[in-house]
Amino acid sequence: MSIECEKVGGINLSQGICDLPLPPVLNTATKDALDSGMNHYTRHDGLDELRAAISQKLLRYNNIQADPLKNIIVTSGSTGAFYCACLALLNPGDEVVLFEPFYGYHQYTLLALGITPLYATLNPPCWEFDANEVEKLITKKTKGILINTPANPSGKVFSRRELEILADICLRHHLFLFTDEIYEYIVYDGLSHISPGTLTTIGDRVITISGYSKTFSITGWRIGYCACQEELAQQIGYAHDLVYICAPSPLQAGVAKAIQSLPDSFYLSLSAAYEKKRQVLCEALQEASLQPYIPQGAYYVLADASRIPGVNSKEKALYLLNKTGVAAVPGSAFYHQEGGENLLRFCFAKEDQVLNEACARLQRIKGFI
Repeated sequence: MSIECEKVGGINLSQGICDLPLPPVLNTATKDALDSGMNHYTRHDGLDELRAAISQKLLRYNNIQADPLKNIIVTSGSTGAFYCACLALLNPGDEVVLFEPFYGYHQYTLLALGITPLYATLNPPCWEFDANEVEKLITKKTKGILINTPANPSGKVFSRRELEILADICLRHHLFLFTDEIYEYIVYDGLSHISPGTLTTIGDRVITISGYSKTFSITGWRIGYCACQEELAQQIGYAHDLVYICAPSPLQAGVAKAIQSLPDSFYLSLSAAYEKKRQVLCEALQEASLQPYIPQGAYYVLADASRIPGVNSKEKALYLLNKTGVAAVPGSAFYHQEGGENLLRFCFAKEDQVLNEACARLQRIKGFI
């Protein structure tokens, strides 16, 4: 859709690229690292100062105790963390429960490693799951459950009760719980982000995955991490060394300084800014007769596209782009079979001027549906 959008000179609300400015401390610290000649490999698990900063952040924000020398691996993005966790801890032929609508790279990673996804359904409008359905999916080959909280594309934030249900399933079936928390600072309506790693009953089975692509608007820098018990972290670290060697060293230094320096008000203002953008886009979608499913977190909205002409979501997305100049992702991209054909995903991580123009353009669709 990004390619199709470029062809018509449209506004791209499809790809999850943050257009927001970087914190100044991040630019300064990274430039200082470059100027000092930090151009070489780091340790396979990342710079000491970055692991220390992540350890402090995990304790302060997530309530997770993680030794920077034993439990944390700095990775090439959160995607790299998940890939290496699967490579290290799972084998071809294993199964992992994946909630749909899912983030495409989660599915692609499993398939690339010969791991079979088992699809559990999140049901709108609140994107709830059926614990019995999850339980029925599990076989002797199942080795884990993967959650994304807050979730792309649905914006679901898993509640403590839901996490406790999944923890109980993991304990009874001896499963890992992989949790991608890349949008952890972007939650709305007074909700709190809860990390499954805080659940004492299952802490040693949780692989916490996150990073700074979304928080600092640096999707191209590829600075992520995972945190887990020492034996698992060691294996994941070996896998990351094999595949990536290390994350970019001067960018690690910049992120470390930013984590250490930025006050809590930065993260609160981030969530507040996105909440305003969410309201702007959701109101525009509603006015355009594209009923939005209001997200609890992250910076995407799934909208009902059933009134847009087209036999499937791809045709609907292209029709919308042709008539309004606004690009969205077809909902089928987030389902493994026939799901999502009446859904479109919009990203609102855009500068206000761009987002407002996109919202104005969306109103054009009313003349064609």
